[in-house]
Amino acid sequence: MKAAAFNYQKASSVDEVLNLLIKNGDNAKLIAGGQSLLPSLNMRLSNPEILIDLQGVEELKGITEHNGVIRIGAMTTHTEIQDSDIIQKHLPILHQAVPHIAHRAIRNLGTWGGSCVYADPAAEWPACALALDAVMVIAGSNGQRRVAAKDFFLDLYTTALQENELLVATEFTLSKYTSVDYFDELSRRHGDYAVTGIVCHLELDQGIIAKSRVVYFSVASTPVLAEGVQALLQSKTLQDLSQTTFIEQAREMAKSEIMTLSDLTNSAHMKKHLVGVLLERALQHITA
Repeated sequence: MKAAAFNYQKASSVDEVLNLLIKNGDNAKLIAGGQSLLPSLNMRLSNPEILIDLQGVEELKGITEHNGVIRIGAMTTHTEIQDSDIIQKHLPILHQAVPHIAHRAIRNLGTWGGSCVYADPAAEWPACALALDAVMVIAGSNGQRRVAAKDFFLDLYTTALQENELLVATEFTLSKYTSVDYFDELSRRHGDYAVTGIVCHLELDQGIIAKSRVVYFSVASTPVLAEGVQALLQSKTLQDLSQTTFIEQAREMAKSEIMTLSDLTNSAHMKKHLVGVLLERALQHITA
């Protein structure tokens, strides 16, 4: 199939994008990398009257560090994140995640903001944003507002973006503690959507876990925090995490607290099992 006819406008600034959204309302669609939208257009699941191209909006691009805050522009591609020295130094979990995202051609075009706004429950970036306590920077006609990642991803393909708003960037405040990270996902083949995935981010204060974030994705309609597991990890040492009895306790906690949903290829029961498998792998890797 081919997309239905539509008008096209390449914007050059955030203000121009917002004005076009206000002018065209529900008849407009934003296109970033196009890796999700273009198939939807071709299958006529989406039929906008006008397509607003964000490629010309330079203020939405790039990765910067200022006063202990890393800022990733919404139009930054997956490959740019993987290749960034700033990301590799300060947010290595994002560097680890990129090779799991589809294939190279898609990573070269797909964007951070496009993935976050699309809010696919099997996507890597929403889970990473949640694990790192990111803040989503949103522009609208009344100026900018900031929404914590935990409040941004509301439901299946649904975010806190309101009418005529645009995600412009995501910000990460750097911690004073040493961090230990682990990212993994299971899929039928490399590049396929994740069957189940996990993101672990531990912050250590003199060898003691001062803060932990354990997030699962592709198990429910949004990324899910394993709050019970996080409570178990609190104030532990890495040596504590290596104990067989602790690993078993944490695995059973994760399986009991994470409510999984089936999808087209995997049952909720299978995903529940994989929740435990991934956490066990994470703890074994972190303490190796």
